[in-house]
Amino acid sequence: MPTLSLPPVPLRSLALAAVLLACSIRAHAVEPPTPYPWRDARQLVLVLTDDWNATTGTLQRFELRDGHWRADAAAAPISVGRNGTAWGLGLHPVQVEGPQKQEGDGRAPAGVFTLGEAFGYADKIDTAMPYRAMQATSYCIDVPDSPLYNRIIDTRTEGEAAAQGSTEPMRLDLHNDGDVRYREGLVIGHNSTATPRAGSCIFAHLWRTPGEPTAGCTAMASETMNRLLAWLRPEARPVFVLLPRAEYRRLARDWRLPEAAR
Repeated sequence: MPTLSLPPVPLRSLALAAVLLACSIRAHAVEPPTPYPWRDARQLVLVLTDDWNATTGTLQRFELRDGHWRADAAAAPISVGRNGTAWGLGLHPVQVEGPQKQEGDGRAPAGVFTLGEAFGYADKIDTAMPYRAMQATSYCIDVPDSPLYNRIIDTRTEGEAAAQGSTEPMRLDLHNDGDVRYREGLVIGHNSTATPRAGSCIFAHLWRTPGEPTAGCTAMASETMNRLLAWLRPEARPVFVLLPRAEYRRLARDWRLPEAAR
């Protein structure tokens, strides 16, 4: 049988074919999901509201076990801003659809946030979180043009002028006829870069009466707060998630949020 001989293929053509094949493989490969900054969190506090304008909702605690979020307690009632919620500045990607949090808008910031130090009126409380006892001289600065914007300060060290114009004394009981709201609370890590007018002094704190809306915080009953404070562990890198339910359904899977609360 005669031997068939094929014409030689130029090396340039082989190289081009290899490049095209590699590009095709890359184009059809499934890109891994972008890791979010809260990927190391093992505790998650989830607050859900019915919509952007709702002033009440629920709070539920979740813990990461065997790679899955497990509910650690039943959902408890909470209240949020008097005008509802709006996208805040936190760990989550910037969202352009929906209201955006601004100073004085009466909305609680939505998104994913770190949980900062606990605070209160007592010298110490039952929590593993870093704790700061508030004094009559403690203020959170909500003045957008201040270099101390969105920080809790003590006028004994910063000077009386540092708190000028602030509407956030941290000992509300001393400044507002026994007000209990800041008796126990947690700093929510909204606007950590102190962007002027993007919103300041966002806390989880007590409510005076059930369902009473806030100026932009998340308020709850004292028993809900006590259990939350006792449960939190800083080494678990806890995060605070607040979303209207429609946004939660849209984002829960991509953001690796608890499935049980859908």
